[in-house]
Amino acid sequence: MKMPKKMNTYCPTCKKHTSHKVETVKKRKRGELSAGQRRYKRKIKGYRGFPRSSVSGGKAVSKLDLRYRCELCKKATTRKGFRVKKLEFVEA
Repeated sequence: MKMPKKMNTYCPTCKKHTSHKVETVKKRKRGELSAGQRRYKRKIKGYRGFPRSSVSGGKAVSKLDLRYRCELCKKATTRKGFRVKKLEFVEA
């Protein structure tokens, strides 16, 4: 899918339509000390994945979130992700 590098869209901070730079949101490492991750580690410990067996198949394409950074105030807003295999930024 081709997407423009810059686009005019609404900025909630400026409260008007401004030029925005589009960028992808990078995945970050999962926090090992979060409550959910500690619970998950404790549950699968010693069972060779019995309660949570390894998932076979699954979705072919992962969701991709886009971050829109305002060129006036430099604030960024993230919009809901969509599924796409390949994303390419082009000059508009």
